[in-house]
Amino acid sequence: MKSETIAAIATGLTNAGISVIRISGEEAISVADRIFCAKGGKKLAEQKSHTIHYGTICDGDEVIDEVIVLLMRAPASYTTEDTVEIDCHGGMFVTKKILETVIRYGAVPASPGEFTKRAFLNGRIDLSQAESVMDLIQAKNEFARKSSIYQLSGTLSKEIKKIREVILHEIAFIESALDDPEHTSLDDYPQKLHNIVDNLLISLEKLLASSDNGKLLKEGISTVIVGKPNAGKSSFLNTILGEERAIVTDIAGTTRDILEEQIQLDGILLNIIDTAGIRKTEDIVEKIGVDRAKQYVDKADLVIYVVDSSTALDENDDEIMELLKEHKVIVLLNKSDLNPITTEQQIRSRMGEDHKFCAVLSVSAKCHTGIETFSQTVQDMFFHGEINMNEEISITNIRHKTALQEAISGLKLVEQSIRDRMPEDFYSIDLMHAYESLGSITGESVGEDLVNEIFSKFCMGK
Repeated sequence: MKSETIAAIATGLTNAGISVIRISGEEAISVADRIFCAKGGKKLAEQKSHTIHYGTICDGDEVIDEVIVLLMRAPASYTTEDTVEIDCHGGMFVTKKILETVIRYGAVPASPGEFTKRAFLNGRIDLSQAESVMDLIQAKNEFARKSSIYQLSGTLSKEIKKIREVILHEIAFIESALDDPEHTSLDDYPQKLHNIVDNLLISLEKLLASSDNGKLLKEGISTVIVGKPNAGKSSFLNTILGEERAIVTDIAGTTRDILEEQIQLDGILLNIIDTAGIRKTEDIVEKIGVDRAKQYVDKADLVIYVVDSSTALDENDDEIMELLKEHKVIVLLNKSDLNPITTEQQIRSRMGEDHKFCAVLSVSAKCHTGIETFSQTVQDMFFHGEINMNEEISITNIRHKTALQEAISGLKLVEQSIRDRMPEDFYSIDLMHAYESLGSITGESVGEDLVNEIFSKFCMGK
């Protein structure tokens, strides 16, 4: 079936030095030849693959721009189709003008992600690799970049395919034995299958265990700063940001609404929300800010509780500590440059010694001390003391995580059926469920609607 030739701008619409228009499909070369005038006069159709050509883009007798054209013949291209990329001068007007000309002479506008979708549909990459392309584009830190590149190379796909092959072999064996019991025996098979499933579960649970850290390192740790007014929350935020982002005054209650920032801290991305000081107040606006602060605490991965160590704890601190139960908390005893009145022992006594996720640090936002200790504490709390950027697979996609959970559930049902001495055809049903769940990661068992939904989230021209 002949597919349409598509075109789109593959670079951002900014006033950059260069823009790229990408054309892909069976008519890509002929469409380009209708508008490209090479300096030597030869048509692209006469040129070899993976060659670069200098000339102009013309609409009839009108010269639109001086360009360089890259020619890539099928199947050695990103989409595995004939592909032409036009490198023109940057700027929104000229770039759009060239795209409009390409479309007028035979191409159609590409949908978001359609180039990568074609690479998937044509078998050059699987679905997990396609998703890693978008992850790479959206990477916000070094871990996210490395993880995306690693998955784009097919490491996750290979692991999933290896596990699926084992499962499929066992399904085929069971079906064969049930169809032809005279030649294929199931004697002692349940115990053998139990051992196989045990090993598969170890592999899948290892992958699943990487998902929480992977998600945090890719998307960042949702972090909320709380404390009483004038404890130094905004000063601490300014210190780790390295700029005066939040307003700091001696007047209590300066921060009344939330302030959101992202910061890289030794490879860790923190999505920080600075909230209004929590205290009992009759001020309507301040009260709204306090209520919002409490709501953000409930959703946070990490709560930074800033305490003015130069003053005594009071009922407002008790209320804050009550909010922090069951949360990962780093308590910052701020203003350590002054004579301390509140100590770590007092904090732990009030919060309760059984609070598993609490760390207490002395810092001075004013003197910029204690920040290194804070960074290491975050690593200890979330990543067992260090950020692992080696070449192990990390699951960073929620869709992949859900599929792994489904597959593990199916395999555990197989083990339960073995323990309950159920008929062998029960094993096949749950093995097939695990097989199909894993297939949804690589795209071997997904519907067209899901594929379209995934690629609709891609940027235009990719």
